[in-house]
Amino acid sequence: MDELIAGLAANPWALVVLAGVVFADAFLVVVPGEVAVTALGSVAVAHGLPPLWAVILIGGAAAFAGDVCCYLIGRLLHPRSWRVMQRASLQRALDWAARRLRTHAATAVFTARFIPFGRLAVNLSAGAAMVPALRYLPIAAVAAMAWAAFQALIGAAIASIIPGGTVVAVIVSIVIALAVGWTVDFVLARVRPIE
Repeated sequence: MDELIAGLAANPWALVVLAGVVFADAFLVVVPGEVAVTALGSVAVAHGLPPLWAVILIGGAAAFAGDVCCYLIGRLLHPRSWRVMQRASLQRALDWAARRLRTHAATAVFTARFIPFGRLAVNLSAGAAMVPALRYLPIAAVAAMAWAAFQALIGAAIASIIPGGTVVAVIVSIVIALAVGWTVDFVLARVRPIE
């Protein structure tokens, strides 16, 4: 199984698939972008292919591209008027994001980058609130790269620490990525219950 995973990771298409998954994660919060970056980070350390720097660079670039698209959607299509966005909890998320973007843009963007629905809300809100692109997009780019580095380095650390080969490292990486996501969701639900 290790040889199969190593072979798949060595294929140049592995980074293309990673980019596609991470890009899709910007719009569809059920797509496991974090898991993909973490798992490929563990494979990168265990087998040397793809290089860890490439996982971080491609993951960060794809995350940024998804964030830019969400920003543009918010700017052009005004998400507050969408039927699906009429739930009170979603309107509150958009209100929070718009307030934070006016006063603490970097903090809002960096915090939201690690929260699946949070990053969608912040990117859409930034566009809808007409936050200037020259102010917003550099912050989003740095946040996307920091997110990709964090996720990949978690996988790399696990591959370095956990014995048992690539399969075990990938499984443990996925479990930890999911546990971190669920923990963040749990804490956020306690702080601000969702309707």
